[in-house]
Amino acid sequence: MNNIYNIVSDLGLSNGETKRMNCPNCKGYKTFTATNNMGSLVWNCYKVSCRVSGGTRVHLSVEDIKAGFAGAEEFAMDTFELPTYIIPHRDNVYMNRWCDTWGLDMNELGLLYDVKESRVVFPVMHQGKMVDATGRSLSGYRLPKWKRYGKSGLPYTHGCGKVAVVVEDCVSAAVVGYGNFVGVALLGTSLQESHKRYLAQFSTAVVALDPDALPKTLAMAKELRGHVNDVRVLRLKDDIKYRDPTDMENLNGIITD
Repeated sequence: MNNIYNIVSDLGLSNGETKRMNCPNCKGYKTFTATNNMGSLVWNCYKVSCRVSGGTRVHLSVEDIKAGFAGAEEFAMDTFELPTYIIPHRDNVYMNRWCDTWGLDMNELGLLYDVKESRVVFPVMHQGKMVDATGRSLSGYRLPKWKRYGKSGLPYTHGCGKVAVVVEDCVSAAVVGYGNFVGVALLGTSLQESHKRYLAQFSTAVVALDPDALPKTLAMAKELRGHVNDVRVLRLKDDIKYRDPTDMENLNGIITD
């Protein structure tokens, strides 16, 4: 792996810079990335069969450090203005019916209602403030099914635990966000840089994408290992939001393994 380290070092990545290239180990096309995140230089090949991944610390200039803190401050100060057509649910009959289907408590989750497009709206919180929101259509013909109202790029999360459970949608995050778990909804099967930054605060993450996305699950777990110390895969029988008893039992047991 010393050769990989030398190749990555020679890229001369500045703080916050990422480069994608052919893997020097397996020769996979554009499957290898290297990132400098505030002096943490990490690299990974996304090809599941390739075992190349690693990281090290590198020296940052004063300018890099200042720029990193400036970016963090800018994000923290960013404000999100909720559209006026998104209001408290007020026991809306359509929302009630939809939430009952999934066993969700509207008040516990702080759900809102989009009166313009008839969507149940999940608030995206950061440091106690709403910085974004995502809405799910309550009608079968309204597209897209899920809609983002802001540009934070942050995942929707639910729960106060210490183990992140990475799922695809908000309903699944609400289902698994109990006890020692925090449900983290990517709103898809792609891992964005903002997701990685959020998940880096956890020492343990469980990837629990839908059963039909197993190859992406394995690739995502491999990618996350450059950011989270302990990454595990939960192989599901059904989508986690359906609360299959075996799946829920396996989830509860995964942190005791």
